[in-house]
Amino acid sequence: MAARRDLAAVVLAAGYSRRMGAFKPLLPFGATTVIERVIATIHEAGVETIRVVVGWQAEQLIPVLARCGIPWVRNEGFEDGMFSSVQAGVRSLPSGLRAFFILPGDMPLVQPATLTRLIAAWDAQPGGALYPCYQGRRGHPPLIATDYTPEILLATPSAVLREFLARHAQDAREIECGDPGILIDLDTPDEYRQSVEKRDLA
Repeated sequence: MAARRDLAAVVLAAGYSRRMGAFKPLLPFGATTVIERVIATIHEAGVETIRVVVGWQAEQLIPVLARCGIPWVRNEGFEDGMFSSVQAGVRSLPSGLRAFFILPGDMPLVQPATLTRLIAAWDAQPGGALYPCYQGRRGHPPLIATDYTPEILLATPSAVLREFLARHAQDAREIECGDPGILIDLDTPDEYRQSVEKRDLA
């Protein structure tokens, strides 16, 4: 896959993992960890610029990111919720980008082909926000134009990404991807076990 230096990905890995009872990014996932699988997915889609937002258990996660050669951004206010991590990640991105993915760090079943499909749709018609869909349901990661960056950074840290993007619904497009992984995150031990099983069967 050709490298895309005009695109980036912000990976959100700062949360408490309360319902899981263990730190989700570092859970085993095949021969690797959940966060490393997410990073590999992004790389396989040709996106080179990645920022992983860390917060809770940052000192455990940073060495893994350093080993992978992935820049990290510390969100000191991660207690404010996910949008504060979106802001921290977006703020850290270099200039000159056209769009960025937002991908939670607990979604290792998203397929690289999903990102490449979104990129192709963006190339055909740049702008706005593109959502991957599976059987009509929106999932992650959306691909968001950097035109929204100033508004994202001015919003309150306790905002909700879905509600923020809903204000730009007229510019949104849904891209059917045939990828159930866009809807599967690892919030509970059962969800983690089922995701590992799905990976092993893939």
